[in-house]
Amino acid sequence: MSAPSPRASAPRLLGATLAERHPGIAASAGVFAAALLAFLAIGAALPVLPGYVRGPLRSGDVAVGIVVGAFALTAVVCRPLAGRQADVRGRRAVLIAGALAMALGGVLYLISTSVATLIVARLVVGAGEGAVYTAGATWAVDLAPEDRRGLALGLFGLAVWGGLSLGPLAGELLRSNVSYDAVWIATAVLPFAGAVLALRLPEPREAEQIEGEPGPLAFFPRAAHRPGLALALANIGYAALAGFVILHLRARGIGGGASVFTAFAVAVFASRIALSQVPDRAGARRTATIAGAVEALGLTIIALAQSLAVALAGAVVVGIGFSMLFPSLALMVVGKVGDDRRGSALGAFTAFFDIGVGVGGPLAGATAALAGYPAVFVLGAVAAACTAVLAAAPATHRG
Repeated sequence: MSAPSPRASAPRLLGATLAERHPGIAASAGVFAAALLAFLAIGAALPVLPGYVRGPLRSGDVAVGIVVGAFALTAVVCRPLAGRQADVRGRRAVLIAGALAMALGGVLYLISTSVATLIVARLVVGAGEGAVYTAGATWAVDLAPEDRRGLALGLFGLAVWGGLSLGPLAGELLRSNVSYDAVWIATAVLPFAGAVLALRLPEPREAEQIEGEPGPLAFFPRAAHRPGLALALANIGYAALAGFVILHLRARGIGGGASVFTAFAVAVFASRIALSQVPDRAGARRTATIAGAVEALGLTIIALAQSLAVALAGAVVVGIGFSMLFPSLALMVVGKVGDDRRGSALGAFTAFFDIGVGVGGPLAGATAALAGYPAVFVLGAVAAACTAVLAAAPATHRG
């Protein structure tokens, strides 16, 4: 049997799909898309839940706070658990399970007739989000070359930010033009589609059975402690900006405070793209140190701002620093652990994100009540400076 001629094989080469020519790139894009679909569902529910609790469910502000906050409880707990399972059972299985849990949460939204059942739905969605986030981030690192891991983490973070930014717009449009039920259906369909997509993606490697019984730090590896604390401290500034920038500027007679947060979000997106390779090239520890200092500078500018233009400039500076913190700190974590502990380490690390926001909000509120709005941003600046100090300190162990 004669071999095919080069001319005969040319059409086959020209017609090769992206997945065939660049399987790593195609798989990474698939992980990004699956995570984006899941976080679009989370974002879509955010602006709709308060009105649903106060309207159809006829409850008050306390119930609104409980419903919205319940999500974080299971998300924090399930991130380390999901990371451990991602190491044992594989990234794909955990991401699919998390996305299906989120889809179930969307169904529970749809059939909820009380605050209690809505809280259950939020707890289920939070557990699913913890699994999707952790397994997705770990999977993204697995698929990337060693010198592109920071880039992979940064781009995966864009899927999260994209979903949380575009999702609320989609949710509010569905609610105002169709119905609440349309929003809940979307929150079930989107993560289900993400699960179906993930099912078609190749596992980056076979799941490895970790020998021996889990140690006391199996779900909370030491490698995540210092970078995680640094991330939590940085998020105090994020909580201050999200919760108090409008009130801070209004107290000084400055309008347009909402545009300051918009400037921050745009700066995060733009910096994450433009500076995506900085952690890999400059080093994770150096990048995180500079990023913490930049965030502190931006928050100080906002604290001192006497005009909208200065506040906008401060928000852009904060966004640049904040955008680089997660990928660089996460890169510090993955650099200290082996492949078989990567999911556990990232699961513990990402839990600090929720802890920082959860602690930062009440702490910022108490600071505002005791010392005024400028003090809130000074507090955030001090916390970000501590982030820089923690990042700069040399690592003393591995594992």
